[in-house]
Amino acid sequence: MIGRIHSIDTFGTVDGPGIRFVLFLQGCALQCQFCHNPDTWDTSTGKLMSVEEVVAEIGPFVEYYKRSGGGLTVTGGEPTLQAPFVEALFREVKRRFGLHTALDSSGFCEPDHAAGLLEATDLVLLDLKQLNKEKHVTLTSQPNDRILRFARRLSDIGKPVWIRHVLIPGITDAKEDLSMLGEFIGSLTNVKKLELLPYHRMGVYKWEVLGRKYPLEGVPEPTDSDAARAWTIVEQGRILCD
Repeated sequence: MIGRIHSIDTFGTVDGPGIRFVLFLQGCALQCQFCHNPDTWDTSTGKLMSVEEVVAEIGPFVEYYKRSGGGLTVTGGEPTLQAPFVEALFREVKRRFGLHTALDSSGFCEPDHAAGLLEATDLVLLDLKQLNKEKHVTLTSQPNDRILRFARRLSDIGKPVWIRHVLIPGITDAKEDLSMLGEFIGSLTNVKKLELLPYHRMGVYKWEVLGRKYPLEGVPEPTDSDAARAWTIVEQGRILCD
């Protein structure tokens, strides 16, 4: 089984519990305006690696990950585009090392396509970018129907999920959108954690290197006050759903 790999991080600390081996896959069906890895979009590039080659990269660090309560996270790009490869990798690291597995996904995937992958996944880090369908199309180039179906399937099968939402002033922080997000999260039964991630501009240079115009030029990063307001609105939405 061969996958297209963008890059590897052997010391990930923000992509699931503990310290983790983070595998970035090449290819994504979304084109998010705030993406800090636009170089992962192209599905035809990347380094070709077999499951065994990736496992060999993980091997030297296994005990280190285990002691920290960590494991393996596969992200992207969008890892579900290579679902058979990720499934095979997850099953092998579980068989050989007993590692915890996490899938960092936008959820832009028909649930049945990823059924086997989800069986081999311990935790899903699910990025919910915008609940308003029209705004989601503007922000990502795609509607969110498939993403919401994916999220509900995860709830139906009881797969543990961390929800992630990037807080972008003027883009994803409208009261009605945050309320909708809170209500949707409140309707799910499997959410173990919610992260409201502040928008940042650290990936802008990649857009410049690729010769692309950065769509959110001039958009500020959220303040602590912005974040506190967002948390309050989302939590109120969750309570309404309860």
